[in-house]
Amino acid sequence: MRSVEDRLAARLSELRTERGWSLDELARRTGISRSTLSRLERAEISPTAVMLGALCTAYGRTMSHLLAEVEAEPPQLVRADHQLVWRDEESGFTRRSVSPPHPGLRGEIVEGALRPGADISYEGPPVPGVEQHIWVREGALEVTAGGGVHELRAGDCLRFRLWGPSRFRCPGPGPVRYAVLVVLP
Repeated sequence: MRSVEDRLAARLSELRTERGWSLDELARRTGISRSTLSRLERAEISPTAVMLGALCTAYGRTMSHLLAEVEAEPPQLVRADHQLVWRDEESGFTRRSVSPPHPGLRGEIVEGALRPGADISYEGPPVPGVEQHIWVREGALEVTAGGGVHELRAGDCLRFRLWGPSRFRCPGPGPVRYAVLVVLP
């Protein structure tokens, strides 16, 4: 059985091919170098959160949707030990797909964790107007969206529709753990 990284690499290659894009065209659309894209598609390297965000934007998918495409059809009941976990060691980001995308449903739940000092920026939403509800479970999180900077503490919830860039930063002193409810328009 192929690993999640191998299936992700294959799916990224399929998406590019389906659109008839060359690696040069995808590089132009994402700002990721042609050589890095080639290595990603051959599973020689794993994408960072920022790279995956840029690729999702180019392909018009949420990160959860893309990651769900590389696993088997998700069941109605998603046991904790079957939730897809993806880590970007470079940025200090861990992402758990608690309730992955499912046919006929517009919402999903993602758990995020950032180590102190982690700072991740996305150029734009994968789907313009996507609704997000961010609920901080532990620690502190700074979210930049819609032109505003929001400082969230444990128990706080920020909700908005995303049309432009966004940024998630863990100001510390400890890590932050948060849940994101994503609802497609």
